[in-house]
Amino acid sequence: MAEHRKSARSASRQKAEKAHQTEALSFDFVIVGATGDLTMRKLLPAFYQRFRHGQIAATTKIIGVARSDLTVDAYRQRTVEAFREFIAPEDYDEAQATAFLQLVYYVPLDMSDKEADWNPLASQLGTEKERSRVFYVATAPRLYAQTADAIAHNGLITDTTRIVLEKPIGTDLASATAINDGVGRHFREDQIFRIDHYLGKQTVQNILALRFANPILERLWNADSIAHVRITAAETVGVGKRGPYYDTAGALRDMVQNHLLQVLSVLAMEPPPSLSATDLRDEKLKILRALRPMTHHMVHRDTVRAQYGAGMVGGKAVPGYLEDLGSDASSTETYLAIRAEIRTARWAGVPFYIRTGKRMARKETTIVVQFRPQPWAIFEGPIEPGELTIRLQPDEGVSLSLASKYPSEEGFRLKEADLNVNYAEAFKTRYPDSYEDLLMAAVRGDQVLFIRRDEVEAAWQWIEPILDGWAADARPLETYPAGSWGPESAEKLLERDGFSWKEKNQ
Repeated sequence: MAEHRKSARSASRQKAEKAHQTEALSFDFVIVGATGDLTMRKLLPAFYQRFRHGQIAATTKIIGVARSDLTVDAYRQRTVEAFREFIAPEDYDEAQATAFLQLVYYVPLDMSDKEADWNPLASQLGTEKERSRVFYVATAPRLYAQTADAIAHNGLITDTTRIVLEKPIGTDLASATAINDGVGRHFREDQIFRIDHYLGKQTVQNILALRFANPILERLWNADSIAHVRITAAETVGVGKRGPYYDTAGALRDMVQNHLLQVLSVLAMEPPPSLSATDLRDEKLKILRALRPMTHHMVHRDTVRAQYGAGMVGGKAVPGYLEDLGSDASSTETYLAIRAEIRTARWAGVPFYIRTGKRMARKETTIVVQFRPQPWAIFEGPIEPGELTIRLQPDEGVSLSLASKYPSEEGFRLKEADLNVNYAEAFKTRYPDSYEDLLMAAVRGDQVLFIRRDEVEAAWQWIEPILDGWAADARPLETYPAGSWGPESAEKLLERDGFSWKEKNQ
């Protein structure tokens, strides 16, 4: 009888999940900055995938808005060209793409100008009270408040209207507060969706399942069992066309203030009472506020900043950052390493090392949880304590290294062996792009995968002393050759505590 009930519950869950996945929604989605790289490379392909999987109804309107004077047909042609470049051939279906294009519209308009003629846009929007209306603002952050003001001035905010803001939210705490205040004058907090595409990654979301659905791990998830945690986001590419923006931001603003602090907060948070947006974000906020503040001395001791020079990446010679930028001088960091601490009982004394960089030896985003060694060794030879590695990208999955005895030798000679789960192989399914979940969540009004205002401001409060310390040269800018794992000082940051990044000889 118990097995029958379990089977019935399982079948019911599967049916509910299938219904949720295939529910076709009808909505209006306005993309502000619709001719930009993000729209063509990520947003429109993401919508196509959700349309292909039956989640978007044929009555939906996806309306691109930008200053360029394009016709609807010309914009649809650009969309087709983007699909052929950015969608994998096995996912591209000509008939489905043709049907999807009928949902795509275009309106030439500067949406930061509230006195412009907004009638062509207003006439495209549905009038049903229950119909979701989303404004996705993919422009410069300095235009966010102006755009929100113009949307309100032209009477386009309804009870089911949402506004999505791309990162970065400001360049410091003051500018972030100004943006939040400006947008918040017209939109309620529950209507504002601050997007961070890392939270849309299935592997980041899976950290919650890994921890809270597996009691064996959650019982070890504390300072008694864990020696340290390493978070790495390494890229092999340089700054490319983003050079002018990147030189005003740097790795700390571009990667750590948003993406990697969100990963850290999910990794370190306490179990939430539920998976509601409020409960999850409350627990993340506690971690951000528990980060030990960085003093001037700590910036010198616990941070590393560097800029890539010329080198070899993937067997190919590449120029340094200044040459990529086309400049004689720049103090912008393309690499950083930070030693952080979280002042909670769970994490007392456990260092968290954050590292990110461009033009590095390999593209990867990983989390390594290093467990503590046995109090005394009873086996001969250097045996490393076990490591849990969470691979966010590429080769998404999780592995646990364990010490095992060589089966063909006498005595107890040990070797490390991995228990490895590759998510793509385990689930036999296409791994969706992070924007697919995020866009549909914004349409549904589900804020679980988005960042609340107080999270943004707590992150800036921790980041600002590092920015100020670097501006005062508390930690001088170093260089590292492209194709390496960064400067030697980053390795010494861990060696001081008796640890290693472990790629020193790779």
